[in-house]
Amino acid sequence: MTTPSDARPVAVVTGASAGIGKATARTLAAQGFHVICVARREAPIMALAAELDGTAIVADVTDPEAVAAMAGRLDRVDVLVNNAGGARGLDSVADADIEHWRWMWEANVMGTLHVTRALLPKLIASGDGLIVTVTSIAAIEIYDNGAGYTSAKHAQGVLHRTLRSELLGQPVRLTEVAPGMVKTEFSLNRFEGDDERAAKVYQGVTPLVAEDVAEVIGFVASRPSHVDLDLIVMRPRDQVSGSAGSRFNRRT
Repeated sequence: MTTPSDARPVAVVTGASAGIGKATARTLAAQGFHVICVARREAPIMALAAELDGTAIVADVTDPEAVAAMAGRLDRVDVLVNNAGGARGLDSVADADIEHWRWMWEANVMGTLHVTRALLPKLIASGDGLIVTVTSIAAIEIYDNGAGYTSAKHAQGVLHRTLRSELLGQPVRLTEVAPGMVKTEFSLNRFEGDDERAAKVYQGVTPLVAEDVAEVIGFVASRPSHVDLDLIVMRPRDQVSGSAGSRFNRRT
């Protein structure tokens, strides 16, 4: 089994190879957790796990068999951070790329479902489990040309909030963290490696960074067991919604 023999509580972080997941793994490790770093890319999580004295598990959250194998390696889970996911494309409904939509629903919704179902018995058995699901302001808003992503994030948020109700009375807390604009690999991945297009997303504003979100997740994980922070929406000062026109463009 992967779970360490020491007394450290165990935190599983999906999508830990970069961005918010990587920053969250570092934050939780600093708080005393043995962090299980989960991602599809082996090299980054192996390096991160070595840095944190944690454990790397290569798994695609959209693959039920891979997720089951991951869960089978763990004796104990105290915290689960559902962070894996992302966006593909920025097209109108009329011009929707069906494969982009399919990927977003699989990664954001089904991935969260697979991992949560697999680890839920261990989270309950811990006596003080915590599930943090990183959604987005796209889980509570819409914006033009973003229906594939916003619909997937809405569904992910509904999954999480329904589980919060279904687990009432169980020793598990559930927190949804919904960030706005965060400067990570998100836009680069959304635009399939187009650096110029990705850079334009952040022009004229000061976005959040991964560490900002990780700090909030660390705060959630440090709350006493009777305190449940249901939904935390966080945005840059320069952003009021997901729509492009809602940002303050500084003139230089």
